[in-house]
Amino acid sequence: MTALSQTNRGLLDRGLISRVRRNHGLEHATLHVLTEGFPGRPLAGHSDVGGFWIIGELETPDVISAAEEALARLQAGERRLAVHPSCGTNFATAGVLAGLAAGAAMFGAGRKLRTNIERLPAAIMLATLALVVAQPLGLLVQERFTTSGEPGSLQVVEVKRVQNSRLPVHRVATQG
Repeated sequence: MTALSQTNRGLLDRGLISRVRRNHGLEHATLHVLTEGFPGRPLAGHSDVGGFWIIGELETPDVISAAEEALARLQAGERRLAVHPSCGTNFATAGVLAGLAAGAAMFGAGRKLRTNIERLPAAIMLATLALVVAQPLGLLVQERFTTSGEPGSLQVVEVKRVQNSRLPVHRVATQG
């Protein structure tokens, strides 16, 4: 590992950034556990410094149980649970790459200036290629930057259903 990447790693593993990354990893692990118990049920999540949100039609005891199991499994070394295929990081990575690829095709320099309609097939091809590349890259970005599979001293301190919400939402509060 280079000195620069060690410095970046240190920044990711400190303070609020570390808390969000560890909560994000626990959120993903919780979603994996819930999906094992409730296959096919639409679920989503969102993490922040104080914990995470689970969105989906679930009972509170099921969310408590899943969060506790997810934390135990992460602590036991199942770091892969911290990476989720439906993470927003994957979608953002895909969007950025596809947008840059299409933009390069539409506005890139060529020997002769072509109309936008003539560049459209190239833009579609490059954007599609970018989406193919983005799938494994998004998982790697999650693993290295936006989540952590090492919960450290993280603890689940409270799980409660949010009342007066149009969607069924649970708040999972953490500390540590």
